[in-house]
Amino acid sequence: MYVLLVLTGVLSGIITGMGLGGIVLIPALTMLFDYPQKVAQGINLVYFIPTSLVALFVHNKNKNLDLKLTAPLAIWGVLGAIAGSMLVGIIPPQILRKIFAVLLVVTGIYQVVTVKK
Repeated sequence: MYVLLVLTGVLSGIITGMGLGGIVLIPALTMLFDYPQKVAQGINLVYFIPTSLVALFVHNKNKNLDLKLTAPLAIWGVLGAIAGSMLVGIIPPQILRKIFAVLLVVTGIYQVVTVKK
């Protein structure tokens, strides 16, 4: 089980470094480790802090940031995070799983359809 946990952490870290957040970690925690959706989301938030800071440093070093765009997005993102955190307490776990699944499917379809050659 520990090896699976290590592999999940490494894969999630790689995906987070690419800017894709909990796409791997949340499904892994719910499907492989049988955590409830809300707990998986909470773990993902704590996990995201150090991994995103490292990714942010590297992206900044590689000049992959537009700070003029980042600041307003971050401000509105904080407000959205407050609203989302409050909604998690209201929305039943089975609905959260469905919302997350739809988000993943829609994102995947968009990525496949908009691939540029």
